[in-house]
Amino acid sequence: QVQLVESGGGLAQAGGSLSLSCAASGSILSIYDMGWYRQAPGKQRELVAGLSSVGSGNYADSVKGRFTISRDNVKNTIYLQMNSLKPEDTAVYYCYARVVPTTSPLREFTYWGQGTQVTISS
Repeated sequence: QVQLVESGGGLAQAGGSLSLSCAASGSILSIYDMGWYRQAPGKQRELVAGLSSVGSGNYADSVKGRFTISRDNVKNTIYLQMNSLKPEDTAVYYCYARVVPTTSPLREFTYWGQGTQVTISS
């Protein structure tokens, strides 16, 4: 089994900062992409930022220049630093990881964290 445990998030004012982290653990052979999605009430889940194992990253246009994704491959942990936050960043943030588990070394699976609430007040 593979688990993703998120931490961070919470409440901040517009213009403020928050950080998220997500640690993957369990029967992991290798991890490809890791990243973050978010889902606001009444909206579809959208990609916020993703980062490959070799450091190639991508961001949603709405967060470019404000959010920074980073990764610690030794700790199997991914981070999201969120600056200049806006009320429209309010959402539940989910981390994901594309993992090759030791139990199925020929396949990759996408695992999800439990979600963490980010609320930005104006």
